[in-house]
Amino acid sequence: MIFQDKTILVTGGTGSMGKTFIRRVLSGEEGTPQKVIVLSRDEAKQHDMRMSYLHKLVATDEVIYRNFMNVLEFRIGDVRSSADVSSAVKNVDIVINAAALKQVPTCEYFPDQAIMTNCEGAVNLIRAIAENGYQVETAVAVSTDKACKPVNVMGMTKAIQERIFISANVMSTKTRFIAVRYGNVLASRGSVIPLFHDQIRSGGPVTVTVPEMTRFLISLDQAVDTVFAAIKAARKGETYVPDAPSATVENIAKALIGDREVNIEITGIRPGEKMHEIMISDEEAHQCAARGNYYAIRPMLPELDGFDDQKPGALDKEFSSADKILNLEDTRRLLQEHQLLIEDVDQSDEKELLR
Repeated sequence: MIFQDKTILVTGGTGSMGKTFIRRVLSGEEGTPQKVIVLSRDEAKQHDMRMSYLHKLVATDEVIYRNFMNVLEFRIGDVRSSADVSSAVKNVDIVINAAALKQVPTCEYFPDQAIMTNCEGAVNLIRAIAENGYQVETAVAVSTDKACKPVNVMGMTKAIQERIFISANVMSTKTRFIAVRYGNVLASRGSVIPLFHDQIRSGGPVTVTVPEMTRFLISLDQAVDTVFAAIKAARKGETYVPDAPSATVENIAKALIGDREVNIEITGIRPGEKMHEIMISDEEAHQCAARGNYYAIRPMLPELDGFDDQKPGALDKEFSSADKILNLEDTRRLLQEHQLLIEDVDQSDEKELLR
């Protein structure tokens, strides 16, 4: 019961993954937490999230002004601010750093902003813990497959964030700093599936960059499962990666379109995109240990090295989205399993999922 009586801070807690993580934590499946703190800078998203948890418990007027519950607490703040971070981390046991600029085009146009959130935000968290002597047990960096052999600013800044967290273990020995890295999250905010849904409902066309382009696919709950697994078993400096399936962008579009008379329009690859994503590089493959449905990438810093009883070399090559591609029927089955076909998702449900 990894969350029993723990105080948990989730930066960027109003995002798709953050909301799902918090819902799962508050369900008590891994123990009842003492408190869950949401640190983010969007007051509207915090208000929506607060209302979703409170409006059935108390009167509407009280919901609007009531913030500090026994368990769930909302804080307006920014990971870019060392003061905000230092205040939020005080008395926290577990930190989940999900705050990020994650839209690839946005980061390409504003790389300085991506650095401030994705890199300097991570530094602020680590300094807050180390310089204040906070007794944080575990801090988790939420990363992406785009951090592996990055070709865009978003991936580059996430790769640096991973290294910031890993290296923090050398100087801050009382806290376990770890990371998780996963691919495209099905139906998360800004992902391709909500876009395809809107295009199909509008009669098309559905815009596909390159038909043969592949992407790893996991659900929001599987993303949270990866974080849970890392908190349970990751050693200092390790990065947890799920053994996830992948599909072509064309098959995702075709599966969602189904029998509808909707055309597919090929638009071409966009700046900063890869044809195939990589979850684990060739260089990292020999540093991997198999952990159930996950791979653990061991840190390369010699101070953190040592596999003990864990056999490294679980992979003999890079882990690419081109390795195990689902066919059209299996892609459709995966989307159906997660209730992401249009007939399974009405507009109100989709808006609630992404809000």
